[in-house]
Amino acid sequence: MAHRQLLASNLLFILRPSVRPIREMKTLSALLAIGLAIFGYTYLHRPISYPAGILVDSDPAQIARADGQTPIEHGEYRLKPLARFSLDGRILHRKVYRYDRQAKLVPVDLAVGWGPMSDQAVLDQIKITQSMRFYWYEYQLPPPIPKERIISHSTNLHIIPATSAVLSFCKSLRQGELVHLEGELVEATGPELGAWRSSLSRTDTGNGACELMLVQDCSRISPADIKRARIVKH
Repeated sequence: MAHRQLLASNLLFILRPSVRPIREMKTLSALLAIGLAIFGYTYLHRPISYPAGILVDSDPAQIARADGQTPIEHGEYRLKPLARFSLDGRILHRKVYRYDRQAKLVPVDLAVGWGPMSDQAVLDQIKITQSMRFYWYEYQLPPPIPKERIISHSTNLHIIPATSAVLSFCKSLRQGELVHLEGELVEATGPELGAWRSSLSRTDTGNGACELMLVQDCSRISPADIKRARIVKH
């Protein structure tokens, strides 16, 4: 019996060294897969840069709605149209919200710029972030352009997606992409929301200065698209 136990112990000793490399290999493979996934995500979502120069030279278009517009039913929410709104702009930053009380209606905010705020030479000198439903910018003094022009040529859009396709589109946008957005600036009412009214000005700041936008149409555009559109208009 002792002889058999000794043989079993020797066999277990022989097997153990062969199990450890397999486990280590699996761990290494898992870490490699995770690293590649992180690298791939970071690469695919990296900011887009352009040569210096204004990319979008047109201002947003806004047409006021008359009083008495029929409200738009949007799930649990009622949206009162305030103005028809469209813009071509550059994505300065994108923020997805999941847990605040507005997230059910507005799952994503887009900080968008046009005019001088679409110029790479300007944006290289400004740090842009989003949090708490605000868009923030920082720069070293002196600012690359007057602060008033930063305010009047950029905004934070609270996006109400009209469809799941619009939601997917907005969530997929990369910093630097050029986009066309079209829809309605609205006042929204609904559960746990009270009344949330869009700004109708591009020059206000602080609480209430962001646009609350029902996005019904959206697309990516290129500098060439903007140039062609400019030639056609002229």
